[in-house]
Amino acid sequence: MSKSQTTPQIPPKYLQEDELSDECTKLLLTLPKERGWLASHIYNYQGFWATPRIIQGVIACQQQFQAQDSDIILVTTPKSGTTWLKALLFGLVNRVKHPIFEQNHPLLIKNPHDLVPFLEFTLYVDGQVPNFSSFTTPRLLSTHLRFASLPKSVQDSKTKLVYLCRNPKDTFISMWHFANNLRLHHKDTNSIGKVFDLFCNGVSVYGPFWDHVLDYWKASIENLDKVLFLMYEEIKLQPNIQINRLAKFLECPFSIKEENCGVVEEILRICSFKNLSNLEVNTTGEENIVFFRRGEIGDWKNHFTTEMSEKLNYIIEQKFQGSGLKFSYI
Repeated sequence: MSKSQTTPQIPPKYLQEDELSDECTKLLLTLPKERGWLASHIYNYQGFWATPRIIQGVIACQQQFQAQDSDIILVTTPKSGTTWLKALLFGLVNRVKHPIFEQNHPLLIKNPHDLVPFLEFTLYVDGQVPNFSSFTTPRLLSTHLRFASLPKSVQDSKTKLVYLCRNPKDTFISMWHFANNLRLHHKDTNSIGKVFDLFCNGVSVYGPFWDHVLDYWKASIENLDKVLFLMYEEIKLQPNIQINRLAKFLECPFSIKEENCGVVEEILRICSFKNLSNLEVNTTGEENIVFFRRGEIGDWKNHFTTEMSEKLNYIIEQKFQGSGLKFSYI
């Protein structure tokens, strides 16, 4: 018997189904539900699928969070390169306060998720009221929420949203591995066929995938100053160009002196998948380890059958028809 079978691990808070408020428990009775990838069931709330604990955090966040005009919020679907972009965002925005060449840079000693916390399942989990007094300006935050479900104060303010999109095939494979790594210690793992069918039916955490992506794609076209739409594959292939796009959008462009001194290259090096995944802080603790897997483009080819590829191609073509958005699968 393996160690993982003999020593049960406590799943992350957002997978635990106890300690729900009476209000949330009653709400769940009214919501559509499906078999979950992670928890036993996921529920459809405001048009997206989520676990009970996430829904509880979403409600608290929507009711309580007061955005500031200077806030920067990173938005992703799960497993789209969130950890990587959190690191890039932190290194970029805080490069005056924390020069990227300093020996004990926060990115070297803290996990990116601690530096850029999630709103709904870190700060507002279980309906707790977060203390923002220790946050510096601009506040760096993150969410997986659909555009229409963002707190009203975010939509009404000058808060900037940075959206990162990854091609759906690699996103699905990364989600499948992530779910199985978390399930391994307390439940049976999911077969790829079962969860692929769920994904194609739009049933995934924060899904449907296409609705999430299209909402922010349209918002980025309609409001260029508020929403920046980045593609995971483009950052991988053209990191200098994309990090400069990000810096200009956040109104902190790199100076000629910074470029000549190698600041851009050092941010990219420290935030690279290879460097982040080898740091001690990211190789200890189960919750940190599962955030780093391969980070490659095209890993889906190692898992998809021809039939799976053709089925998802057809769905994506139908869902994104006329949007002007194209994915890179390499």
